[in-house]
Amino acid sequence: MIPIPEAIKIIKRETPVLSSETIEIENSINRILAEIVKADMDLPPFDRSQMDGFAVRVEDVKNVPAHLRIIGESVAGAGFDRKLKSGEALRIMTGARVPEGANAVQKVELTRENYGFVEILEKPEIGQNINKRASEIKKGTKIFGKGERITEQMIAAIASFGYEKLKVFSKPQVKIISTGSEIVEISETPKKDQIRNSNSMMLKILTEKAGAESEILPHVRDNYEILKHKIAEAVGIGAEIPISSFKIKSKIQNPKSKILIITGGVSIGDYDFTKPVLRELGAEIFFEKVSLKPGKPTVFARLNDVLIFGLPGNPVSVAVTHYLFVRTAILQMQTAKTSELKSGFAICSDKIKSAKERDCFLPVSLSTNKKGQLVIEFLRFSGSSNFIAFSRADALVFVPQGKDLEKGKVAEILFL
Repeated sequence: MIPIPEAIKIIKRETPVLSSETIEIENSINRILAEIVKADMDLPPFDRSQMDGFAVRVEDVKNVPAHLRIIGESVAGAGFDRKLKSGEALRIMTGARVPEGANAVQKVELTRENYGFVEILEKPEIGQNINKRASEIKKGTKIFGKGERITEQMIAAIASFGYEKLKVFSKPQVKIISTGSEIVEISETPKKDQIRNSNSMMLKILTEKAGAESEILPHVRDNYEILKHKIAEAVGIGAEIPISSFKIKSKIQNPKSKILIITGGVSIGDYDFTKPVLRELGAEIFFEKVSLKPGKPTVFARLNDVLIFGLPGNPVSVAVTHYLFVRTAILQMQTAKTSELKSGFAICSDKIKSAKERDCFLPVSLSTNKKGQLVIEFLRFSGSSNFIAFSRADALVFVPQGKDLEKGKVAEILFL
């Protein structure tokens, strides 16, 4: 049984980096940049007015009210090209270019216009109501770096500097296999001793949220030979594998998938076939037990250059191990700057018990108190099958092995 940090370290070490591709900017949300985005111009590109009013020379309005001759106007998209001279003022609109010679803009509310002249009623300071050229950013400055995840907030900045297309890392291809004779499809009504296949759909959503493309493969019942055939097929091994009295040969030689996720069958029960099947197929197993609750029997392996995650069958264990391990691999493949969940701290509203032999990552909801502090609300988590409680989770709280979190204690959390 290895510690969680060591498991993550192994995953990062064994995860390959994917190639890049060029895509349209409108398709770039949630993708990982494979290039540096730079400013191709100063921003603002000129001295820009912050107000509707009049551009003036401060030296002309030392004594107010000051009477100045209006020589024209500057509007957004159509500036005034002549230099402002002594005794002159220029009508100007918000966002318009400030003319050469002007060093302040007085807002229209502090002026009075009359027959081609304007009266400045209050003296402005030098630079007042002017955004100077390149005050936001200079040409050639790095805006976003390689490995950053593209968000909605970044699009305006990227588009402003002419990036109609972006170079991003390719999306990992993920295949998902659920196992267990008790599993039926979502559309079916479970009979006695059966449950619906919620894990596969959850994993599909989680992998795609992490930036991958996913495919749910047909469910596999508790049958050693069938599971062996399905795993071999998923990773592109062209081996003959007998099933009953038949032999089925996989035709997939070059699978697109980079990751295979298998749920269930990773413990040590009579019908837990995942690990022995992987060993028989020649998989390199990096770890098969983690000091984690929930999620102890997690398996990480590689077969035919496909990374394989064997996750427990209980839904909360599946979610937690995906967030900690699978998500890390997906983002690592795309050279993301950050491949782990964002962490933070919050105050426990009640006591949270620890486990004696393992570190815990337990689902919690978050709120704020009247002091503005972030507070952990424990979900009365009853076990790794309690997906109803997990559905209300905002974060995972870290509970160190053998160390209860007392009420009022500050605890580390991972935001979901």
